[in-house]
Amino acid sequence: MAMTNVEYVISEEGKKKAVLIPWDEYQELIEDLHDLRIIAERKEEETISLDDLKKRLKKDGLLN
Repeated sequence: MAMTNVEYVISEEGKKKAVLIPWDEYQELIEDLHDLRIIAERKEEETISLDDLKKRLKKDGLLN
C-alpha cells in the first residue's frame, strides 16, 4: 500500500514527532498488523494439504 497524503508534525527543533495519515489508510494498516499477528501466532502450527482440508470441510458439511 502506498502512503498518500501523509503529513508530519514538526517540533520547534525541526524534528518529526508525529505523522498524520488519512483514516482509511490507518484502518488498512491496523488490519495488516492484525493479519501479521495472526500469522506469527500460528507459525508453529502443523500444516495440512489442500486435499485434506477439502475432505475435512466436506465432512463438516461446509463444502460440497
